[in-house]
Amino acid sequence: MARDHSGLAIETSGLVKRFGQTKAVNGVDLAVPVGTVYGVLGPNGAGKTTTVRMLATLLKPDAGTATVLGHDVQREPHRVRARVSLTGQYASVDEGLTGRENLVLLGRLLGHPTRSARRRADALLETFGLAEAAGKLARDYSGGMRRRLDIAASIIVTPDVLFLDEPTTGLDPRSRLQIWDIVREIVALGTTVLLTTQYLEEADRLASRLAVIDHGTVIAEGTPAELKATVGAGSVTVRLRDAAHWAQAAAVLGDALGVTAHAGADPGVVTARVLGGAADDTTARAARALDRLARQGIGVEDFTLGSPTLDEVFLSLTERTSQEQPA
Repeated sequence: MARDHSGLAIETSGLVKRFGQTKAVNGVDLAVPVGTVYGVLGPNGAGKTTTVRMLATLLKPDAGTATVLGHDVQREPHRVRARVSLTGQYASVDEGLTGRENLVLLGRLLGHPTRSARRRADALLETFGLAEAAGKLARDYSGGMRRRLDIAASIIVTPDVLFLDEPTTGLDPRSRLQIWDIVREIVALGTTVLLTTQYLEEADRLASRLAVIDHGTVIAEGTPAELKATVGAGSVTVRLRDAAHWAQAAAVLGDALGVTAHAGADPGVVTARVLGGAADDTTARAARALDRLARQGIGVEDFTLGSPTLDEVFLSLTERTSQEQPA
C-alpha cells in the first residue's frame, strides 16, 4: 500500500548502516508526522542511536533513503542541520561555565547578538527551572539539572525537529517528570520530537506513535494502544475466597474467556489473558465469566481487569525476534 507522504517530518526507507561486518541498522522504515512525539524503543544495541545519528547527518547511511522536513540527509545535509537539533545520551554542556554562560555562548555561536543571546538564555533558564542556579558552574549541577540545561541548549534557536536520544537515562523520578513536561511544552510550540528511550512508561506517556527496533530492524509500529492490542486486550485476575476451588474456577474462567487460565502469584489466585477484541467486549466477557463463577457457587474475594502494558509488548516482540535470529 502506498504511503501518504504529506505531513511527515521524517521519512526513511530501507535505511542501512554497517560497521565492519555488523549491520547496526538493517532496513529501517519510519514515517514521523509533523508536530508529534514519535517514540523509538529497543534494547541496547538495537540501532536506535545509529538511526538518530544518520537522521541528524552525523553518520552517512550505507543504503536506503532518509528525509527530514523534505530534505534528503545525504544530498542536503546543510538544510537538515539548519532545522534540527540533537540532545544525545550524555550532557554536552561545558562544565567549566555557568548555566547562563553556556546558553549565552551557544546563542552567540548561533548568530544572536549579545543582548539577544542573554535575553534568550534568561528566558530558557526561567522556563526550565534553572534561574536560581544560573550563576553556578555546570559541574555543580545535579544530573537532572544538567539534562534540563542540555535540552535548553538544544532549543536556543527553536528547531523544527528535535532528536532526544534517551534524555532521561539515569535520572530520578522527579527529574524524569520534569523532562516530560518540558518535552510536552516543546511539542506544543510546534516542534516534532523523535524520542529514543528504554523507559516503557516514558514512551507510553509521551509518544503518539511508536516504533520498536531490534537487531537494526523495525519489528512493530503503531500507536501505544495498537501495539498493546498485539499481546491481547487485557488480563483477568480473580482472587478466590477458598483456594480449594482453584481448579474448578480455572476451568470455568478459561471456558468463559476461551483461553487457558493459570495460577497467580498467590494461592487461590486465577489469572487469564484475554485475547483480541475491543475494551468493551473484554469487559463484557469478563462480566460473563464472573457470573458463571457465582452460579457455580465459587466465591470471589477480589477481581481485577487490567490492560496490557508496553512492557508486555516490548518483551513479547523482542523475545519473538530473538527466537527468530540464527544461533
